[in-house]
Amino acid sequence: MTLTTPALLFPAISLLLLAYTNRFLVLAQLIRQLKHMEAEEDYLLIARQLTILRKRLVLTKRMQATGVLSFFVCTVSMFALFLDWQAFGVISFGASLILLSLSLLYSLWEIVMSTHAINLELEDFEEKHKAK
Repeated sequence: MTLTTPALLFPAISLLLLAYTNRFLVLAQLIRQLKHMEAEEDYLLIARQLTILRKRLVLTKRMQATGVLSFFVCTVSMFALFLDWQAFGVISFGASLILLSLSLLYSLWEIVMSTHAINLELEDFEEKHKAK
């Protein structure tokens, strides 16, 4: 394996971390919006959303952490290959791929939860419009 193999992951991981940061910012914005809704009569919807938002925050933290670790271990792999430590470089590159895969699985789980949260909003919207 050459030094360029792990280097191929750098742009992908960087873009992934940027996407994760955007998802975190959206979550923060949603939480702030819920705080403003507190004065309204949507207490049941807010309570249901809070549980999901807490889980999504944990998943976002995990996907960001494993993504950053993947980036770091990929860097270690490149350094090991630079020093011609082939075995360590290959093992650390494999670990980087595993961490990246784990990060993607956390991301998938968070997307599923996000979809569930949107469905709760739609159900609430439908119930209010059926009553009218």
